[in-house]
Formats: sequence, C-alpha cells, structure tokens
Amino acid sequence: MENPKLAIAEFLTLAQTHPVFDVRSPGEFAHAHIPGAYSLPLFTDEERHQVGTLYKQRSREEAIKLGLDFFGPKMKKLVLEVEQIVGSIGATVLLHCWRGGMRSAAVSWLLELYGYKVHTLVGGYKAYRNKVLQGFDEPYQIKILGGYTGSGKTDVLGALEMAGETIIDLEKLAGHKGSAFGGIGLPLQPTQEMFENELYHELAHKGSKTFWLEDESQRIGRINIPHPFWNTMRQKPVYFLDIPFEERLVYILASYGTLNREGLAAAIERIQKRLGPEQAGQSLEALQAEDLQECFRILLQYYDKLYGKSLLKRNNAEAQVNKIPCSAVNSKTNAEKLMLCHTADTFS
Repeated sequence: MENPKLAIAEFLTLAQTHPVFDVRSPGEFAHAHIPGAYSLPLFTDEERHQVGTLYKQRSREEAIKLGLDFFGPKMKKLVLEVEQIVGSIGATVLLHCWRGGMRSAAVSWLLELYGYKVHTLVGGYKAYRNKVLQGFDEPYQIKILGGYTGSGKTDVLGALEMAGETIIDLEKLAGHKGSAFGGIGLPLQPTQEMFENELYHELAHKGSKTFWLEDESQRIGRINIPHPFWNTMRQKPVYFLDIPFEERLVYILASYGTLNREGLAAAIERIQKRLGPEQAGQSLEALQAEDLQECFRILLQYYDKLYGKSLLKRNNAEAQVNKIPCSAVNSKTNAEKLMLCHTADTFS
C-alpha cells in the first residue's frame, strides 16, 4: 500500500504530475500558496477563526465538534469540486493544510471514502515554506543581464528564451518593472510570501541548468528578493548592454510616454529626495508642459548614476562587468551579442 503521508520532497515530486488541493481557508490561500495548487477550503475564514478560538479557550474536543458542524454540510460540495478538476475515480490527489493536522486529515478521509488515492503533506504548508526558504541558499548557476535603464533588458530576456536559453523573469514574478515608475498601470503586486513561492518554483524547475536573470535592486516595488539569493546574484558576472543614452531615451519615451500623468507625477514625488529638489522640480515642470523628452532625460540621468553606483558595489566589480557595445535597443540583435559574449567567456 502506498504511503498516504509524504515528506515535502516526495510531495513536490508527485505535484509535477498530480493535482494539489489546499484545504486552508480562502484568506490563507489568497495570501500565498503552492504555485499551481487548487483552493479547496474546509472552512471559511470566519469558521476557521471560530474553531481556533474554541480550541484555545475551551478544548480540542469542543473545537472538533464545531468543526464537524461546518464540515458535514460541505462534504458533497467538496467531492464535486475535486471531481470536476480530477475526473475519474481512483485518480491520485495531493492535499495539505497549514501543519498537516485535522483539516487535511478530514478531507483526506472524505476523498478516500469516495474512491481517490490521497496523499497528504507531512507538516503541511509550513513544511513547504521551510523548503522554500532553504532553497534560496543553493549555489545556482546564474548569468546576469545588465544595462542602464531603457536598455530593453526584459525584452532581451524574452529573446534569449526564444533562442533556447533558460531565463527567470524576476519582474514578471514580482508584477513590477523595477523603478519608481514600474508599477504604474499594473495590478497589485503579489504578497512577499507568494513571490518567494513562485521564485522557488521557478528555481526548482531549472534544476542544475545555468539561467539568465536581469540585474535588479534587492527591492522590486514592494517585493524584496530573498537576501541569500540576491547575494548569490551579486557575486555573478554581469553581461552589460552598453547602449547610447539617446537610444535608451527613445525607448523610454515609447515605453512610458503613454502612462497616466498623475501616476508619473506621483512617482517623481516619491523619489524627489534622492533626485534632488532642483531636478525633481524641473522634471515635474517638464511633465506638466508635456515635454516628456526633457522629463525623461532628467530621470534617465538620475537612474544612470544610481545604477552606476550599484555596479561599483559588486564584488570585484571591474572583473565582473563585461561591457557589450550595442548601437540600439534591439532585443534580438542584443540577445545574440550576449550569447556570443558568454560563449567566448566560457571557452576562453
């Protein structure tokens, strides 16, 4: 007979081919979950609160009785939801709660009774989170794509992927383009915890492959790249797209020129202390006058200085920054130059 309770490593291996059901409350799931998991809440947020309060204030037995009151009327609905996703009886399903306790045990019993092969996660979602945080300490093989603001680095990442290279798009995972202006017009970012889960999911699926990442500040909007992983990034060589200022300014105008003016002004105001009162005032005046070229010229000069300082703070900065002259912002051409440069470094 198969072991119905799995440690995290085996659970995640099976999760690649079998559905995962998260029986925590909707609020817990919305905050963060295992990427790809389905929400199958045993309790609503309010029911979970009531059961937990009773457990603490009265007894375990009283909490279980209340939980059964909530569970009974939902049994059929839970089975139907799983059946709609999984289909045939006898299929293997995985499920977990917060710590591998009563919630997963109850739903596991129900689904097994109905005819599914059920595996639960020992330690629950908490065990998964421990696995995620430990995963950022691994010595990943990373190639860093660098370049001043307006170099089209995200587009180059896409071109690298199209050419067969392995990439991870940190800004896509964070739901933010990285600068003070990077969140304008975009949905709310994920929670920090969900970003970490998604990043670990990507890393785990890369295995031992070497992959490209865009050079980032540790903070992307309101998301922080986990420090151990960011520290690994900072120790890797940078392949720096060296593109003329005016070419990058044209790219920035095309990329950000259609954004909401109130959003642009608010972003400038957020960085005015670092930008300096004179430059901040000039950029706001230019924005108000619809002189976007002058506005973005001031901002681009600021970000160039900021990124230049960041490059110098890397370990052995001069040896680690490989400048690649590029005449324009062209994702396909510049991706090809990156691959040629990296290949030459590898065999030199």
